[in-house]
Amino acid sequence: MTSKNLLSISGGKDSTAMLLLAIERGVDFQCVFADTGHEHEVTYAYIEYLEQKLGVTIQRVVADFTKDIERKRGVVQTKWRNEGVSEEIIETALSVLVPTGNPFLDMCIWKGRFPSSQVRFCTDELKVTPINTQIVMPLISAGHEVISWQGVRAEESPKRAMLPEREELDFGVIAYRPLLKWLVDDVFAMHKKHGINHNPLYSQGMGRVGCMPCIMCRKSELHEISKRFPEVIDRIRTWESVVALASKRQSGTFFAYTQDEITAGTAKVGIDAVVKWSKTSRGGRQFDLFTDTEELPSCSSIYGLCES
Repeated sequence: MTSKNLLSISGGKDSTAMLLLAIERGVDFQCVFADTGHEHEVTYAYIEYLEQKLGVTIQRVVADFTKDIERKRGVVQTKWRNEGVSEEIIETALSVLVPTGNPFLDMCIWKGRFPSSQVRFCTDELKVTPINTQIVMPLISAGHEVISWQGVRAEESPKRAMLPEREELDFGVIAYRPLLKWLVDDVFAMHKKHGINHNPLYSQGMGRVGCMPCIMCRKSELHEISKRFPEVIDRIRTWESVVALASKRQSGTFFAYTQDEITAGTAKVGIDAVVKWSKTSRGGRQFDLFTDTEELPSCSSIYGLCES
């Protein structure tokens, strides 16, 4: 049995450092990028930059929810009707339960909701499953042992700090986390060592670059997105209206709550209200007039990249 090193590349700082480490070590590997359909154009361009600069091929995989949406149509036509859901809601849901070709949006149409910090199904549905189905299982079927390189670091969260550097997963896949003990400075130092630029989004206030915005993004990051990339907010607003129509409750919001609403115990709100909240001072009850009117600097990295 031969081993296959599989590197999952997101266009983020950690997976890029992991790719550079694999090149340094001279191991044979293949790379995969799971396209969620919810990435910023800068990240797509960065994936191509890595391929050209490093001379590597990064295979793209895309989740397909066509069959899931078709099954959901059956549920709407039978179960919803048996539950007494109005014909108007049923017909409305059926009108949007059609694959769009965008993995993230199709996933949410199928689920009738967006993922959240409490129900975080996006990673499994958009990355883990398509990579396993399209890359890992064919390799295993061909008789290979798969070593899945994961660019995660203990510094990122208490949960990740509990992970081992190496462990066996389902189907005998070996998870390998070579950056587990690295600090963020080590990650950017690896970029500099090999003359590789970091994803430009890190110089534009982004703490993470996988999905824009991520459901876990910080308040200040959402403010940066709304100022720098208003088209992203426009897209989310459109998606909210579509996902709401696919929902039995005719409601769908990208972010479940703002911090202020959690405190107040009030209802869920759409993207425009959350963007408005992102402009407030700490506590979310008073608008920060300076934040709302200031021009964003050309560089606003949370990692100190503007000074480097």
